[in-house]
Amino acid sequence: MTQYESHIADAQRNGDMTATDESVSARTSPRRGTATWFAVAGELLGSFLVCFAIFVAYAFGTPLYGTNLAFIAIATAAAYVLVSMTFRSFSRVQLNPAVTLASVLTSKTHVLDGILYVVAQLLGAVAAAAAFRSLLPVSKTLTRKLWLTYAVNGFDKGSVSYSSLNGAGATFGIAVAIAVEIVASLIIVSASIASTDAEGVPTSRHAMHMGIAYGLGAAITFPVTGAALNPARATGIALFAEHQGLSVEPLSQLWVFWIAPVLAAAVVSLVLVAKEIFSDNAAVSSLSASVADDGYEADKTDATEQTVEQTEEVRYADDADEPTASVQDANAEVQHQQTDAQGDSNESVKTD
Repeated sequence: MTQYESHIADAQRNGDMTATDESVSARTSPRRGTATWFAVAGELLGSFLVCFAIFVAYAFGTPLYGTNLAFIAIATAAAYVLVSMTFRSFSRVQLNPAVTLASVLTSKTHVLDGILYVVAQLLGAVAAAAAFRSLLPVSKTLTRKLWLTYAVNGFDKGSVSYSSLNGAGATFGIAVAIAVEIVASLIIVSASIASTDAEGVPTSRHAMHMGIAYGLGAAITFPVTGAALNPARATGIALFAEHQGLSVEPLSQLWVFWIAPVLAAAVVSLVLVAKEIFSDNAAVSSLSASVADDGYEADKTDATEQTVEQTEEVRYADDADEPTASVQDANAEVQHQQTDAQGDSNESVKTD
């Protein structure tokens, strides 16, 4: 029994319901202590590191070495794995507003804590984008546009594949962009929820699960949207890539990279909540059936005991009747002997 449970038990034995209520309130209310702020700090710093690493890998690697999906996937996976492993001991390392939303909807994270996490994630992503832009090497012939093209997220004319597809008269439109971002976000959110416990704390497998999920998501989405996968990451770079001569202003398409992951988070949460409801109903039905079976067995046992009692009563009655018959027989024998004796006496008198 935990210290909390012992306190509740003592309070109930002593009749101190006020103490019990206060303990329950303390147990269920969101913590605002040092641990909470460490977790928020972990989200902020973790978001900064992940986003900065992705911005640098995408913006420098692609123009210099060409588009390589294996490199993109490995770089994305490595960023999330290393950050998750580093901050797991004191943070939830959700690092993604969509993941936080799903954790809140499934009651793994308190609403107020979730809001703090999302704010921290956005601030970390914005700080990473600001640092990244300030470090870009530029000249009269080498502008920020070249670097930012592969770091921002977009579709249609804003897609990283636009120049390649435009020659063939095709583009990755909004429908394709939403579809791939939703699928990738479903994978990421599902992996996150599956690798955390009931209170949202990451398990030992969490970092690896998230690395695989983000790596796969990057491979799916990079040719279409530049692999947003994370609303905070998309927002941070969009703010600092605005008015930099890109084909499309990133802020005008940013809504897609919020709607898709939020929708994915809602779908995953709905499935999990429905599963819990069905599991609870199945448990109640099983309990009801068990109670009914126990009632049937109890009735059957009572009927058997009643039958046994009736049989015993009949047996006792028979045993009680047997002595009565024996006494009657004895009395008859005595009367018979008395009659014989009287007869013999009469014979003797006549003879005399």
